Amino acid sequence: MALLPSWVKPEHIKIPTIVIVALIHVAALAAPFTFSWSGLIACFILFWVTGGLGITLCFHRLLTHRSYTTPKPVEYVLTLFGCLALQGGPITWVATHRVHHKESDLEPDPHTPVVENFLWAHILWNFFDDPKLNSYEKLKRFAKDLDKDPVLRFLNKSFFVLYLLVAVGLYAVGHVINGWELGLSLLVWGVALRTVLVWHSTWLVNSATHLWGYRNYRTSDNSRNTWWVALITFGEGWHNNHHADQRSAAHGHKWWEFDMTYITIKAMQWLGLARNVVRPGRLSQIRAKDFRLPEDLKVEEEEPVEV
Repeated sequence: MALLPSWVKPEHIKIPTIVIVALIHVAALAAPFTFSWSGLIACFILFWVTGGLGITLCFHRLLTHRSYTTPKPVEYVLTLFGCLALQGGPITWVATHRVHHKESDLEPDPHTPVVENFLWAHILWNFFDDPKLNSYEKLKRFAKDLDKDPVLRFLNKSFFVLYLLVAVGLYAVGHVINGWELGLSLLVWGVALRTVLVWHSTWLVNSATHLWGYRNYRTSDNSRNTWWVALITFGEGWHNNHHADQRSAAHGHKWWEFDMTYITIKAMQWLGLARNVVRPGRLSQIRAKDFRLPEDLKVEEEEPVEV
Protein backbone atom coordinates (compact mmCIF):
# COMPACT_ATOMS: atom_id res chain seq x y z
CA MET A 1 0.00 0.00 0.00
CA ALA A 2 1.44 3.38 -1.03
CA LEU A 3 2.01 6.10 1.53
CA LEU A 4 0.17 8.67 -0.63
CA PRO A 5 -2.83 8.32 -2.98
CA SER A 6 -2.10 8.06 -6.69
CA TRP A 7 -3.66 11.48 -7.40
CA VAL A 8 -1.13 13.36 -5.27
CA LYS A 9 1.24 15.54 -7.28
CA PRO A 10 3.85 18.10 -6.16
CA GLU A 11 1.49 20.98 -6.92
CA HIS A 12 -0.99 19.58 -4.39
CA ILE A 13 1.39 20.07 -1.45
CA LYS A 14 0.15 22.71 1.04
CA ILE A 15 3.48 24.07 2.24
CA PRO A 16 2.03 26.76 4.59
CA THR A 17 -0.07 24.11 6.34
CA ILE A 18 2.95 21.83 6.78
CA VAL A 19 5.01 24.71 8.21
CA ILE A 20 2.28 25.80 10.66
CA VAL A 21 1.56 22.26 11.87
CA ALA A 22 5.29 21.58 12.32
CA LEU A 23 5.89 24.84 14.22
CA ILE A 24 2.99 24.22 16.61
CA HIS A 25 4.22 20.68 17.29
CA VAL A 26 7.73 22.03 18.00
CA ALA A 27 6.31 24.70 20.30
CA ALA A 28 4.35 22.02 22.18
CA LEU A 29 7.64 20.25 22.96
CA ALA A 30 8.49 23.20 25.21
CA ALA A 31 5.66 22.24 27.58
CA PRO A 32 7.88 20.50 30.21
CA PHE A 33 10.10 23.60 30.41
CA THR A 34 7.26 26.13 30.71
CA PHE A 35 4.98 24.32 33.15
CA SER A 36 2.68 26.25 35.45
CA TRP A 37 -0.55 25.25 37.12
CA SER A 38 -2.26 28.11 35.31
CA GLY A 39 -0.96 26.78 32.00
CA LEU A 40 -2.19 23.28 32.80
CA ILE A 41 -5.65 24.57 33.73
CA ALA A 42 -5.78 26.69 30.55
CA CYS A 43 -4.84 23.62 28.51
CA PHE A 44 -7.63 21.48 30.00
CA ILE A 45 -10.28 24.19 29.75
CA LEU A 46 -9.42 25.15 26.18
CA PHE A 47 -9.17 21.49 25.15
CA TRP A 48 -12.83 21.14 26.16
CA VAL A 49 -13.91 24.52 24.77
CA THR A 50 -12.26 24.10 21.35
CA GLY A 51 -12.38 20.32 20.95
CA GLY A 52 -15.47 19.39 22.92
CA LEU A 53 -17.72 22.40 22.32
CA GLY A 54 -16.18 23.75 19.13
CA ILE A 55 -15.45 20.67 17.03
CA THR A 56 -17.62 17.89 18.47
CA LEU A 57 -20.70 19.78 19.67
CA CYS A 58 -20.72 22.48 16.99
CA PHE A 59 -18.81 21.68 13.79
CA HIS A 60 -19.85 18.02 13.83
CA ARG A 61 -23.21 17.49 15.48
CA LEU A 62 -24.71 20.95 14.93
CA LEU A 63 -23.34 22.29 11.64
CA THR A 64 -22.59 19.08 9.73
CA HIS A 65 -25.49 16.83 10.75
CA ARG A 66 -28.00 19.25 12.29
CA SER A 67 -28.57 16.83 15.15
CA TYR A 68 -30.13 19.71 17.08
CA THR A 69 -30.81 23.43 16.63
CA THR A 70 -29.81 26.33 18.81
CA PRO A 71 -30.38 30.11 18.69
CA LYS A 72 -28.11 31.84 16.19
CA PRO A 73 -26.05 33.76 18.80
CA VAL A 74 -25.25 30.46 20.53
CA GLU A 75 -24.41 28.84 17.17
CA TYR A 76 -22.01 31.67 16.35
CA VAL A 77 -20.23 31.48 19.72
CA LEU A 78 -19.84 27.71 19.41
CA THR A 79 -18.57 28.15 15.84
CA LEU A 80 -15.98 30.62 17.10
CA PHE A 81 -14.82 27.98 19.59
CA GLY A 82 -14.45 25.54 16.69
CA CYS A 83 -12.37 28.04 14.72
CA LEU A 84 -9.94 28.20 17.65
CA ALA A 85 -9.18 24.47 17.20
CA LEU A 86 -7.30 25.45 14.00
CA GLN A 87 -8.90 22.74 11.85
CA GLY A 88 -10.11 25.12 9.17
CA GLY A 89 -13.20 27.26 9.05
CA PRO A 90 -16.69 25.86 9.61
CA ILE A 91 -17.65 25.63 5.94
CA THR A 92 -14.39 23.91 5.00
CA TRP A 93 -14.67 21.47 7.91
CA VAL A 94 -18.33 20.64 7.29
CA ALA A 95 -17.93 20.19 3.53
CA THR A 96 -14.99 17.83 4.02
CA HIS A 97 -16.86 15.80 6.61
CA ARG A 98 -19.98 15.52 4.48
CA VAL A 99 -17.88 14.17 1.61
CA HIS A 100 -16.40 11.67 4.06
CA HIS A 101 -19.90 10.38 4.85
CA LYS A 102 -21.00 10.45 1.24
CA GLU A 103 -17.98 8.39 0.11
CA SER A 104 -17.04 6.67 3.37
CA ASP A 105 -14.09 4.29 2.94
CA LEU A 106 -14.23 4.55 -0.84
CA GLU A 107 -11.52 6.12 -2.97
CA PRO A 108 -13.10 9.64 -3.00
CA ASP A 109 -13.19 9.71 0.83
CA PRO A 110 -10.81 12.55 1.84
CA HIS A 111 -9.33 10.57 4.75
CA THR A 112 -9.94 6.84 4.70
CA PRO A 113 -7.38 4.43 6.20
CA VAL A 114 -9.08 1.53 4.41
CA VAL A 115 -8.27 2.64 0.86
CA GLU A 116 -5.03 4.41 1.84
CA ASN A 117 -3.30 3.87 5.22
CA PHE A 118 -3.34 4.96 8.86
CA LEU A 119 -0.89 7.85 8.43
CA TRP A 120 -2.83 9.27 5.49
CA ALA A 121 -6.13 9.14 7.38
CA HIS A 122 -4.62 10.48 10.58
CA ILE A 123 -2.55 13.45 9.41
CA LEU A 124 -1.10 13.41 5.90
CA TRP A 125 -4.37 14.23 4.14
CA ASN A 126 -4.20 17.69 5.71
CA PHE A 127 -1.05 18.50 3.76
CA PHE A 128 -2.43 18.07 0.24
CA ASP A 129 -5.11 19.87 -1.77
CA ASP A 130 -7.83 17.36 -2.61
CA PRO A 131 -8.92 18.20 -6.20
CA LYS A 132 -12.56 17.73 -5.13
CA LEU A 133 -12.26 20.36 -2.41
CA ASN A 134 -9.44 22.70 -3.40
CA SER A 135 -11.51 25.85 -3.90
CA TYR A 136 -14.31 27.58 -2.08
CA GLU A 137 -16.62 27.10 -5.07
CA LYS A 138 -16.18 23.34 -4.77
CA LEU A 139 -16.42 23.32 -0.98
CA LYS A 140 -19.61 25.33 -0.71
CA ARG A 141 -21.51 22.85 -2.89
CA PHE A 142 -21.31 20.45 0.04
CA ALA A 143 -22.33 23.10 2.58
CA LYS A 144 -24.89 25.26 0.80
CA ASP A 145 -26.84 25.77 4.01
CA LEU A 146 -23.82 27.31 5.74
CA ASP A 147 -22.74 29.37 2.76
CA LYS A 148 -26.02 31.31 3.00
CA ASP A 149 -25.01 32.70 6.40
CA PRO A 150 -22.69 35.76 6.16
CA VAL A 151 -21.43 35.29 9.74
CA LEU A 152 -20.34 31.71 9.01
CA ARG A 153 -18.70 32.88 5.78
CA PHE A 154 -16.78 35.50 7.78
CA LEU A 155 -15.68 32.96 10.37
CA ASN A 156 -14.64 30.57 7.61
CA LYS A 157 -12.31 33.22 6.17
CA SER A 158 -11.04 34.55 9.50
CA PHE A 159 -10.41 31.42 11.60
CA PHE A 160 -6.60 31.73 11.51
CA VAL A 161 -6.60 35.42 12.48
CA LEU A 162 -8.98 34.65 15.36
CA TYR A 163 -6.68 31.83 16.50
CA LEU A 164 -3.69 34.21 16.50
CA LEU A 165 -5.62 36.89 18.39
CA VAL A 166 -6.49 34.45 21.16
CA ALA A 167 -2.86 33.30 21.32
CA VAL A 168 -1.66 36.90 21.68
CA GLY A 169 -4.39 37.58 24.22
CA LEU A 170 -3.40 34.61 26.39
CA TYR A 171 0.23 35.68 26.40
CA ALA A 172 -0.76 39.26 27.26
CA VAL A 173 -2.97 38.17 30.17
CA GLY A 174 -0.21 35.99 31.59
CA HIS A 175 2.36 38.76 31.17
CA VAL A 176 0.18 41.30 32.97
CA ILE A 177 -0.52 38.91 35.86
CA ASN A 178 2.97 37.59 36.47
CA GLY A 179 5.45 38.54 33.78
CA TRP A 180 6.72 36.89 30.61
CA GLU A 181 7.20 33.46 32.19
CA LEU A 182 3.48 33.03 32.90
CA GLY A 183 2.69 34.54 29.51
CA LEU A 184 4.92 31.99 27.81
CA SER A 185 3.43 29.15 29.87
CA LEU A 186 -0.11 30.10 28.83
CA LEU A 187 1.04 30.37 25.22
CA VAL A 188 2.72 26.95 25.18
CA TRP A 189 0.15 25.05 27.26
CA GLY A 190 -3.05 26.91 26.36
CA VAL A 191 -2.30 27.29 22.66
CA ALA A 192 0.43 25.02 21.25
CA LEU A 193 0.05 21.89 23.38
CA ARG A 194 -3.72 22.21 23.53
CA THR A 195 -3.92 22.55 19.74
CA VAL A 196 -1.78 19.45 19.21
CA LEU A 197 -3.94 17.43 21.63
CA VAL A 198 -7.17 18.52 19.94
CA TRP A 199 -5.72 17.82 16.50
CA HIS A 200 -4.64 14.28 17.26
CA SER A 201 -7.76 13.35 19.20
CA THR A 202 -9.93 14.56 16.30
CA TRP A 203 -7.74 12.82 13.72
CA LEU A 204 -8.04 9.54 15.61
CA VAL A 205 -11.73 9.55 14.68
CA ASN A 206 -10.66 9.60 11.02
CA SER A 207 -8.01 6.91 11.42
CA ALA A 208 -8.45 4.63 14.45
CA THR A 209 -12.23 4.34 14.37
CA HIS A 210 -12.16 3.05 10.80
CA LEU A 211 -9.66 0.32 11.73
CA TRP A 212 -10.08 -0.88 15.31
CA GLY A 213 -13.04 -1.64 17.55
CA TYR A 214 -16.38 -3.40 17.38
CA ARG A 215 -19.47 -2.89 15.23
CA ASN A 216 -23.05 -2.68 16.46
CA TYR A 217 -24.38 -2.20 12.91
CA ARG A 218 -23.55 -3.58 9.49
CA THR A 219 -22.84 -0.33 7.68
CA SER A 220 -21.38 -0.18 4.18
CA ASP A 221 -18.07 1.22 5.46
CA ASN A 222 -15.54 0.02 8.02
CA SER A 223 -16.58 2.36 10.84
CA ARG A 224 -15.91 1.02 14.35
CA ASN A 225 -16.77 1.82 17.94
CA THR A 226 -13.50 2.52 19.76
CA TRP A 227 -13.96 3.20 23.47
CA TRP A 228 -10.67 4.96 24.12
CA VAL A 229 -11.25 7.37 21.23
CA ALA A 230 -14.73 8.08 22.62
CA LEU A 231 -13.13 8.87 25.97
CA ILE A 232 -10.81 11.58 24.62
CA THR A 233 -13.22 13.03 22.03
CA PHE A 234 -16.31 13.53 24.19
CA GLY A 235 -18.19 10.63 22.60
CA GLU A 236 -17.02 10.73 18.96
CA GLY A 237 -15.39 7.31 19.20
CA TRP A 238 -18.75 5.50 18.95
CA HIS A 239 -18.22 5.91 15.24
CA ASN A 240 -20.02 2.84 13.90
CA ASN A 241 -23.13 3.97 15.77
CA HIS A 242 -22.75 7.40 14.20
CA HIS A 243 -22.36 6.05 10.67
CA ALA A 244 -25.43 3.89 11.24
CA ASP A 245 -27.57 6.88 12.25
CA GLN A 246 -25.81 10.05 11.18
CA ARG A 247 -28.48 12.52 12.25
CA SER A 248 -28.73 11.23 15.80
CA ALA A 249 -27.46 13.58 18.48
CA ALA A 250 -26.57 10.54 20.60
CA HIS A 251 -23.54 8.56 19.42
CA GLY A 252 -23.58 6.15 22.34
CA HIS A 253 -26.38 3.66 21.71
CA LYS A 254 -25.77 1.12 24.46
CA TRP A 255 -26.15 2.07 28.12
CA TRP A 256 -22.42 1.85 28.76
CA GLU A 257 -21.35 3.83 25.66
CA PHE A 258 -20.72 7.09 27.49
CA ASP A 259 -21.30 10.17 25.33
CA MET A 260 -20.37 13.42 27.06
CA THR A 261 -21.48 15.54 24.11
CA TYR A 262 -25.00 14.11 24.15
CA ILE A 263 -25.19 14.88 27.87
CA THR A 264 -24.16 18.45 27.01
CA ILE A 265 -26.89 18.66 24.34
CA LYS A 266 -29.49 17.41 26.83
CA ALA A 267 -28.31 19.99 29.36
CA MET A 268 -28.63 22.70 26.69
CA GLN A 269 -32.12 21.41 25.92
CA TRP A 270 -33.08 21.67 29.60
CA LEU A 271 -31.78 25.27 29.61
CA GLY A 272 -33.73 26.10 26.46
CA LEU A 273 -30.58 26.42 24.34
CA ALA A 274 -31.12 23.29 22.20
CA ARG A 275 -34.23 22.30 20.30
CA ASN A 276 -35.23 19.64 17.78
CA VAL A 277 -32.78 17.15 19.28
CA VAL A 278 -32.65 14.10 16.99
CA ARG A 279 -32.85 10.85 18.93
CA PRO A 280 -31.57 7.51 17.60
CA GLY A 281 -34.02 6.44 14.91
CA ARG A 282 -34.95 3.52 12.72
CA LEU A 283 -31.48 3.10 11.25
CA SER A 284 -29.94 2.57 14.68
CA GLN A 285 -32.50 -0.11 15.58
CA ILE A 286 -31.76 -2.50 12.69
CA ARG A 287 -28.73 -4.34 11.38
CA ALA A 288 -29.94 -5.64 8.07
CA LYS A 289 -29.33 -2.97 5.44
CA ASP A 290 -26.34 -1.15 4.07
CA PHE A 291 -26.85 2.51 3.29
CA ARG A 292 -25.16 5.75 2.44
CA LEU A 293 -26.07 9.29 3.44
CA PRO A 294 -29.65 9.70 4.74
CA GLU A 295 -32.01 11.31 2.23
CA ASP A 296 -32.37 14.59 4.13
CA LEU A 297 -28.60 15.15 4.20
CA LYS A 298 -27.72 14.04 0.69
CA VAL A 299 -25.53 16.51 -1.13
CA GLU A 300 -27.17 18.15 -4.09
CA GLU A 301 -24.96 17.93 -7.14
CA GLU A 302 -26.43 19.80 -10.06
CA GLU A 303 -23.44 19.10 -12.26
CA PRO A 304 -20.17 17.19 -11.90
CA VAL A 305 -17.43 18.83 -9.89
CA GLU A 306 -14.49 19.64 -12.10
CA VAL A 307 -11.17 18.39 -10.80
